[in-house]
Amino acid sequence: MTWVREMVVGDAAAVSAVRVAGWRAAYAGVIPGAYLDAMSVERDAARREERFAAGRAAGLCDLVAVGADGQVAGWACCGPRGTPGDGPGAGEGELYALYVRPGLLGRGVGRALLGAVHEEAAARGWGALVLWVVEANARRFYEAAGYRADGGAQSEEYAGVAVRVVRYRRPAGPFPGGPGQPSGVRRTGSRAASTPGPPCSAPPRSGT
Repeated sequence: MTWVREMVVGDAAAVSAVRVAGWRAAYAGVIPGAYLDAMSVERDAARREERFAAGRAAGLCDLVAVGADGQVAGWACCGPRGTPGDGPGAGEGELYALYVRPGLLGRGVGRALLGAVHEEAAARGWGALVLWVVEANARRFYEAAGYRADGGAQSEEYAGVAVRVVRYRRPAGPFPGGPGQPSGVRRTGSRAASTPGPPCSAPPRSGT
């Protein structure tokens, strides 16, 4: 069984380990190996802890999926794209990151996290959710949950190599709990009691 709760500062190292492993697994052959090899769990965790409060103040929500062994199995981060009256993206949310421990892919962890993100989107009243995904990666996962490419695209450079990412969008709800979300997934955690979440990685931002 997988359950989802809000991230706390003590999860920083585990989240960073998931993120780095997720990048190395998902983007092998897409992003230069030298860039992936240079990623450091320790540096990532230190930044995550340092920026923890700023992320929550900016309205970001970090969620971790926890497996039956009590270990962090995945992580997702979402937040607002803008505020009403601020122009493009106002009143919408964005899924900034979603990563699962590579050894647990296909076991419902990503679906559980996406379902929890959809719950957050509904609770905040976002009109839509958007995400950026590497053009060759994880697109079917999001398409199964109702996301569609909306024509947005850009390139990000990593160690001199341009990586194309495309924007996906899912209109306002009801936001279902992801493709085939397993039963038994539950949200826990109180914003008043938990520590704020950190900012998330730059594009390519999403991957399961």
